[in-house]
Amino acid sequence: MEDIVFASANRNKLAEVRKILGPDFNVMLPSDLGFTGNIPETHETVRENSEQKARFIWDLFHKPCFSDDTGLEVDALGGAPGVYSARYAGEPSNPARNIEKLLRELEGVPLGKRTARFRCVVSYIENGELTRFEGICEGHINFAPVAGGGFGYDPVFVAEGYDCTLAELTMEEKNRISHRGKAMDLLACHLSRNQGR
Repeated sequence: MEDIVFASANRNKLAEVRKILGPDFNVMLPSDLGFTGNIPETHETVRENSEQKARFIWDLFHKPCFSDDTGLEVDALGGAPGVYSARYAGEPSNPARNIEKLLRELEGVPLGKRTARFRCVVSYIENGELTRFEGICEGHINFAPVAGGGFGYDPVFVAEGYDCTLAELTMEEKNRISHRGKAMDLLACHLSRNQGR
């Protein structure tokens, strides 16, 4: 089993990526290696933030590592909240307040104009070399949150071709169609090719 460090403190994300990468990989968080500080995210795009986080963890541990950065892009809001998705309603990050703000901003916008997408960029570093993978999940924003599983904006995001939110899907169903699932599948393929699995 190979150790890989996931540049995150989010255990919900950790559970998702462990499912996708499977038992051949021991996916750890920086806190498992003793780092409990903040991982910097100071750029204006998810691509740059993803790379910044991966390079930060590589510089700390010099172990194979990856990061993801995700943004929710709502067309009626000009692509917002985008790179600010996690802290849309301010610091500290609060998913319920983020959803409240998003729905407030979309008041009066009809269903056909509530199109949105999640964009996820995964940056993987091994031996100092960076590889990026991108996943996109198209859909729309619901009029009200629906209770269920998931996290973040899952209670209000309905993926294209579905009539329920991501929060109402099982983790397996969500991983098949989600932005993170798609990007992580590409990473999993890359790891398998490189290691002859």
